[in-house]
Amino acid sequence: MAKADKINFSTPSGFPEFLPGEKRLEVYLLDTIRRVFESYGFTPIETPAVERLEVLQAKGNQGDNIIYGIDPILPPNRQAEKDKAGETGSEARALKFDQTVPLAAYIARHLNELTFPFARYQMDVVFRGERAKDGRFRQFRQCDIDVVARRELSLLYDAQMPAIITEIFEAVNIGDFLIRINNRKILTGFFQSVGITENQIKSCIGIIDTLEKVGENKVKQHLEKEGILAEQTQKIIDFIKIDGNVDEVLDKLKHLAQNLPEAEQFSLGVTELETVITGVRNLGVADNHFCIDLAIARGLDYYTGTVYETTLLGHEALGSICSGGRYEELVGTFLGEKMPGVGISIGLTRLISRLLKAGILSTLPATPAQVMVVNLQEDLMPIYLKVSQNLRQAGINVITSFDKRALGKQFQLADKQGIQFCVIIGSEEAATQKSSLKDLKTGEQVEVGLANLAEEVKQRLQLS
Repeated sequence: MAKADKINFSTPSGFPEFLPGEKRLEVYLLDTIRRVFESYGFTPIETPAVERLEVLQAKGNQGDNIIYGIDPILPPNRQAEKDKAGETGSEARALKFDQTVPLAAYIARHLNELTFPFARYQMDVVFRGERAKDGRFRQFRQCDIDVVARRELSLLYDAQMPAIITEIFEAVNIGDFLIRINNRKILTGFFQSVGITENQIKSCIGIIDTLEKVGENKVKQHLEKEGILAEQTQKIIDFIKIDGNVDEVLDKLKHLAQNLPEAEQFSLGVTELETVITGVRNLGVADNHFCIDLAIARGLDYYTGTVYETTLLGHEALGSICSGGRYEELVGTFLGEKMPGVGISIGLTRLISRLLKAGILSTLPATPAQVMVVNLQEDLMPIYLKVSQNLRQAGINVITSFDKRALGKQFQLADKQGIQFCVIIGSEEAATQKSSLKDLKTGEQVEVGLANLAEEVKQRLQLS
């Protein structure tokens, strides 16, 4: 093939591709997250990668990051028929950019087949048409949980979310983390009390949500551009900077509620927040793992109550590693009834990328195999196969070397893949029903009877 005819087989920009060790790390994290989700009774579902555009644009998602135009390439005669039929609007399709809006559509489609409160988890791939850069992808995997009810949903479901986040991040051992909790009603109520109009509140919440990224001065500038007076702006900044431990912040908020004009919404948010905090503590989450942060706003339109963001202490520049909140009207958008929900999301692909780059996580060995049965003689292959199967039946992952090559080369191959133990059986060992077990980490080699081989390997794996 001429050079000019070569196919460009590089991956499209923003679409990740994992090496085996990276993919094994992802699978390990998925298994860990799944185990925690299921321990709280969440059940798995999967929704289509493609949704109707009008579904994805529900609740104010106007498509800044939607990847459009997902449609088959039709022959000219079929395309003409499609154009003539005017298949636009409800027929327009796009790739899903998150799991929450498709969940709402899923519940609407299966309303009479589900039991409520409905607690589900999803670990699907989502797509965003944003500019690809380091740590930002157009295709990535999200791990979501949500609980949705009909009419009323206990705030204890909100309290469960920090407990679940805590169990996951403690299990994967990524270091100290902090779950920052707020309530959108507190923010909305405070804005109302200082004279911010209903039309301005949505913009104000979005601006507050950028505080960590752009800093206090920029937030002030953006608020003033929205027509917020300098006096109002300073009151907002002073409010969101209220700090202290959880009990101190709650006390300050309760005191403030008694002195604010038009404080009904604000007081309701404080009451909800206190209920959630009490539940978080009753679920055993240590105080050093969560706090109240009044600057947490979550910019998405559909959040109405509790909101969460989780940061890794000492690595705050990584941004939120798990976030979410409560919404009251999202599912009702499709059904016309009140269906409150609460959920969290871990952008796993982004998280892995960030944690690997920061050296907080390491890739796993390229293979899950723990043992290689090496090939010294082709005529002993029946024994190698039998020994390999015996080890597998004992729960040990095994590669059998089918190609005869120098023993040193086989050791190198095993070591390169991260395999710690090699089983060596020659004519003498086969005749006496024994083997040599070599530990590639330490260089130690011991003689082990074939009958005891599996138990010896398992014991050494536990010690290593």
